[in-house]
Amino acid sequence: MAADQLSPVVIQVLQDLTILFFAPLISGIVARIEARFQGRRGPRILQPYYDIAKLFRKETLVPEDSSWVYLAAPVVAFTCYLIVPLLIPVLTSYPLPLGYMGDILGGAFVLSLAGFSVSVAAAETDGPYAQLGSSRAMTFGALIEPALLFVTFTVALITTTDLPYFEAAAARASLSQVVRPAHLLAVVAFFLVVLSDTGRIPVETHSSTLELGMIDEARTLEYSGPPLALLKWGAAMKQLILYVILINVFTAPWGLAGSRSTGSVILAIPIFLAKAVGVGTLFAIIDNSFSKLRLFKLTEFMAAAFLVAGLAVLALYLGGG
Repeated sequence: MAADQLSPVVIQVLQDLTILFFAPLISGIVARIEARFQGRRGPRILQPYYDIAKLFRKETLVPEDSSWVYLAAPVVAFTCYLIVPLLIPVLTSYPLPLGYMGDILGGAFVLSLAGFSVSVAAAETDGPYAQLGSSRAMTFGALIEPALLFVTFTVALITTTDLPYFEAAAARASLSQVVRPAHLLAVVAFFLVVLSDTGRIPVETHSSTLELGMIDEARTLEYSGPPLALLKWGAAMKQLILYVILINVFTAPWGLAGSRSTGSVILAIPIFLAKAVGVGTLFAIIDNSFSKLRLFKLTEFMAAAFLVAGLAVLALYLGGG
């Protein structure tokens, strides 16, 4: 191995570390941009790091009626968020050793396991708002999954593979591949799914503590100390992972390292972060450009995402795609 060539194992670890350490930074930048759109000064860009560090120093309080699941759920969810970056192209255009471990559906199942574990832990705390958030998360998650499955199947049919690295390679091979009607419709459907899954639209804002609209925030109300820190950190990682899939798999898989040289891999990090900030800015603009809807309007929103995903399949088979 040449002196300037990184081991695939090292690159694999570097991908995980990129998601792990830069997820709070992206959240902080997007929060600052969102505040500017609202005419506020907003928090510091590094505020998520300070919040996580402070929570790790706090005491952990456990509800009386909760079981071991309460403390295990944040660890399980955090571990799931560390597994998914092993399957998707974060920094490289070529598959890494563990890139063949699972396809895009496998990554979705791992993300679902993270959400399921947190919902189960929230449901057993006997906290009314936590149980409310858990119920809403599981209900609306069931609405998201059909649209997500249609998107996955459509892209797999177009690219003849369901492995994220090869789906990105097919999109990167030709611009005509990206602008195919079926692919564009699938991307729009996935974009709507990410909007909903990150709490941007169409109900209460992702950072709200109003019980009428909160979903993810409600599930963590009973947590404190290090478990809450893991949940906050994991939420930032989940957001960045969804950005990775949207950018590096479906829409703009360019700027990735094409070799194992140190310079190429390191250069891919700021390029990826710049793309992530761009997507986060777009989401912040959308979040501040539309009035929030009533909670149960979410069913109509996800029905629209499912319809667009279904149109992608029709465009592929009936319109030539």
